[in-house]
Amino acid sequence: MRVTIAAVGRLRAGPELTLVNDYLDRFGKAGRAFGLGPAVVVEVEDKKNLGPEAEAAALARAIPPGAVLVTLDERGAMLSSPEFAERIGGWRDAGRNLCLVIGGADGIAPALRARADFSISFGKMVWPHMLVRVMLAEQLYRAGQILAGTPYHRV
Repeated sequence: MRVTIAAVGRLRAGPELTLVNDYLDRFGKAGRAFGLGPAVVVEVEDKKNLGPEAEAAALARAIPPGAVLVTLDERGAMLSSPEFAERIGGWRDAGRNLCLVIGGADGIAPALRARADFSISFGKMVWPHMLVRVMLAEQLYRAGQILAGTPYHRV
């Protein structure tokens, strides 16, 4: 299962980028034996500042054909880590690739949200996009570890 994280904005060098790269690298290495990974980040920008619709068009171009489309959205389902892992395992077992979409500051345009196969939320609080990427990368790694049966995730 190939995983694409399509995100609005560029993550500059710094601790957040280091963490994202570390977790995605771990996910790719550990998940290979279980049919997970690699995971890549595709960054898009709205250089003309045209808003969510322009961002949605750029994000749509980054979604691999046939991939399960999951948006990160405040209206999405709040899942536990084991529930997230179970969903990923199900998509993997169905032979699907996965694309997780992180919108810009104004969220994801309604038309792109409507295309989503599923939507998840990291809670009712608003998170900076750079931290959402870190949390998502860690949850992908954690999901892989749960599916592999390792002790990384403790109940």
